[in-house]
Amino acid sequence: MKTTLKIEELAQFILGIFLFSQLDYAWWWFPALLLTPDIGMVGYLVNTRVGAFTYNLFHHKAIAIAIGLSGFYLNNSMLILIGVILFSHASFDRIFGYGLKYPDSFKNTHLGSIGK
Repeated sequence: MKTTLKIEELAQFILGIFLFSQLDYAWWWFPALLLTPDIGMVGYLVNTRVGAFTYNLFHHKAIAIAIGLSGFYLNNSMLILIGVILFSHASFDRIFGYGLKYPDSFKNTHLGSIGK
């Protein structure tokens, strides 16, 4: 099952690349922005509960899709870009086993424990 999930996430990451290619931004913006959603880890400087909240806020695919769709609805390319980057980053992270966090520990995710 683990391999199947990784393949699914890889397909979603490729979808993110395709969606980005449809936007009017230079190609180098994609790799330049891909890791920016990790700013959500800053919450861990406060404590694990706040960290899990902020991390999940920047890594939840439904939020990414909502932002991207609002960009389409409002004809706002910046919102579309943000949605695509958030979605792509979440898929990229999950390929490597980094899932949404539980508030007790950074290593405890919806995909299981990181490092196992």
